Amino acid sequence: MSKAQSIRITTAGRSRAEDIAVRQKRYAISMSIRSLCFIGAVIAGLAGIGWLWPILIAGALILPYVAVVMANATNTKSDEMNLLDSPYGRRELPGGSDHARDGREL
Repeated sequence: MSKAQSIRITTAGRSRAEDIAVRQKRYAISMSIRSLCFIGAVIAGLAGIGWLWPILIAGALILPYVAVVMANATNTKSDEMNLLDSPYGRRELPGGSDHARDGREL
């Protein structure tokens, strides 16, 4: 029977449902900003602001790519137990046979 590994709370990932909800919210916000960029570009074009509308159109064209990449990015926390104070990363005190009882080396 294998022993189940414990999960440290600092490395535990979100649940699948919570992760999907967060990604959907990010996607919706990005698409809302894209829509605002497009509407702003139309308004800036009609108002005669020649330098603003190309920037807003570029934002409206680039934001779908960014939104999809952000929506597909999953939770990156891992369940690995790489602790800094593991026996492989730090020196240990020598055993009792290397030292005398009063702390002097033999």
